Order: sequence, then C-alpha cells, then structure tokens
Amino acid sequence: MTQFVGFGGIVLLGAMSPGPDFAVVVRRSAVSGRLHGMAAATGIAVGVFVWVVASTTGIAALLAASATAFTVVKVAGAAYLLYLGARALRSALRTGGELELDLPDPGRSGAAAAFTEGLLTNVLNPKAALFFVALVPQFVGSGASMGETLLLSVIALMGTVAWFLVVANVVGTLRRVFARPAVRRAVDGLTGAALITLGIKLAATTRP
Repeated sequence: MTQFVGFGGIVLLGAMSPGPDFAVVVRRSAVSGRLHGMAAATGIAVGVFVWVVASTTGIAALLAASATAFTVVKVAGAAYLLYLGARALRSALRTGGELELDLPDPGRSGAAAAFTEGLLTNVLNPKAALFFVALVPQFVGSGASMGETLLLSVIALMGTVAWFLVVANVVGTLRRVFARPAVRRAVDGLTGAALITLGIKLAATTRP
C-alpha cells in the first residue's frame, strides 16, 4: 500500500509540472468553459492510464527502445502541439466583441472534441512513455499481475484527473474575467506560444 501511495504521489507531481497538458486544460477552460476543461482533463487522465498499462505490459519500453517508433510518435506529437499552438495564436490575433459565456469554442465544438484534444496531447507525447518506463518498474516487476497493472493504472488516472479537474474548475470559475476580449487574447497568445515552444522542444527530443 505504501508503494502504491508513493506511486500516486509521484504521478500527481508529474501532472502538476508545467507542460502541454496544463496548457490545453487552461485554454479549454478559459475559452470554452468549465465543462470543456473537465472533458480535456479527463482525456489527459485516460492518456496517462494508457501509458501505465503500456509500461507494465512492456509496450512503452518497446517504444522507448525503438528509434523508429519513438521518432514517429515524437513527430506526430510535435506536429499536434504546433497545430494547437497555431490555432490559439490565430484566435489571439482575431478582433471581436466580448465572448458570450457558456458557448463552445467556435473552432471545435463539444465536450467530446475537448476530451479528444486532451487524450491526443498526452498519448502523442513520447516523454510520457519515457517517464512511465522509468517509474513503473520501481513499483512493480516485469511480471506484474493484471490486478497490479489495473490498480496502478487507476491510481495514475485518479491522481491526474483530480489535479486537472481542480485546474479546470478554478479557471472555469474565473471565466467572466477570461471572457473579456483583452484577457482572452492574452490567454490565447500565451498558451499558443507555450504549445508551440513545447512542440519545438518535443521535436528536438532525443532518446536517452
């Protein structure tokens, strides 16, 4: 039990570190509302669940060991972050009136789209694979049972979704502030620049 608690704490600290996941949840919550931010947070948590399962079953280790597979995921992830960043910057450059509250982002509507955005942001990040390949073996052996695999995956999912739901709700509560045109353009500009920077850094990542 102590090991599982320690695993959950490390995953939570990893989720709290600044990165593309955080940027996506903040922008979704500020632009599209609390529900969409929570949907993006859930997508990210499901992505973490996938990586833990992949790590305990050896799939993530194969990705980390294969230069070709690592490069494919890296390029796809970097391209996706650059796409999200460019879209945010385009929104920042637009001019218009005050944002109407409780309306979805006109660029992508629906909570399902926000969920997919969060999921892809996490799953297409090979750094997540490297993180869990290094972390998971510290808590379970290579011959982990299905029960241990499921428990670790659920712990990782719950810790990640708890943190990002807090972020989504805090930003969503302040949405009237973010609805102001100048503030919204600043959020779009900052998150867009952050996502593009993260995309470039991911593209330059090499396997350890």
